[in-house]
Amino acid sequence: MATNNTIKNELAKKQQNAPAKQVSPEQSLNGLLKRMGPEIQRALPKHMDADRMARIALTAVRTTPKLLECDQMSFLAALMQSAQLGVEPNTGLGQAYLIPYGKQVQFQLSYKGLIDLAVRSGQYKAIYAHEVYPNDELTFEYGLYKDLKHVPASIPEGEPIGYYAVYHLQNGGFDFVYWTRERIDQHAKKFSQAVQKGWTSPWKTNYDAMAKKTVLKEVLKYAPKSIEFQKTVEADSTIKKEIAPDMSEVIDMQHELIDLPEETPPAEPEQKKETKKPSAKDIDFETIDIAEEDLPFGKQ
Repeated sequence: MATNNTIKNELAKKQQNAPAKQVSPEQSLNGLLKRMGPEIQRALPKHMDADRMARIALTAVRTTPKLLECDQMSFLAALMQSAQLGVEPNTGLGQAYLIPYGKQVQFQLSYKGLIDLAVRSGQYKAIYAHEVYPNDELTFEYGLYKDLKHVPASIPEGEPIGYYAVYHLQNGGFDFVYWTRERIDQHAKKFSQAVQKGWTSPWKTNYDAMAKKTVLKEVLKYAPKSIEFQKTVEADSTIKKEIAPDMSEVIDMQHELIDLPEETPPAEPEQKKETKKPSAKDIDFETIDIAEEDLPFGKQ
């Protein structure tokens, strides 16, 4: 007759041999959000609480399911950057985007988000960017007295041949930059790894928006800026692996994490081995029944 100890031993063996519970990426992400709730709350700005951030995370992964296949700490860091800047990613507002690059998540400001944050800084009376079509009238000159005049055609023809950005300061100062399409293409090939490697990116899906952002960043390069707004500009197109009360202090890991061999297929770039951060070490993701009302953090 089997003893209690024998039965316990048999049950223990069955549990050891039983296959691990399958946890979906969405459940794992939810587990990470719940596990790191207190740390996330400390890093969030005053205008946002943990519940709101969790709902933004849910919206982001629903609009861009590939985010669930990416490293979760890079996703969380990109989400935190958007929260601290006060922009909502992957929504109809078009202010910012969380973009899957390989197995990492890159935070990108859109040209609309950049304009919005520039205006919020209080230094700019107006800031804008436009495309120029072949049948438009455009004249401009640099030098001692800068001037730009653009008369758009009533019906644009063909593809844009150039882009310009202009800002006007509250004190009356102004500046502009005009780049041809060829120059923008050269810039993208030089500085965008996605373009270099042929990956799907906003340069392929929304070229005009990326071109406008490029000339905006160029004209703002030497514009008067507060320290806070300079940090905003520097946050664009970064990949980070930690969260902090000031995300501008976290090192951008982009070149280390997505600098992959040329022969690597774009769809499944090789993920480099990384050292786990103490804040996310040994996370035990449990199976959680996902419901929209359950996604926000519980009481901490």
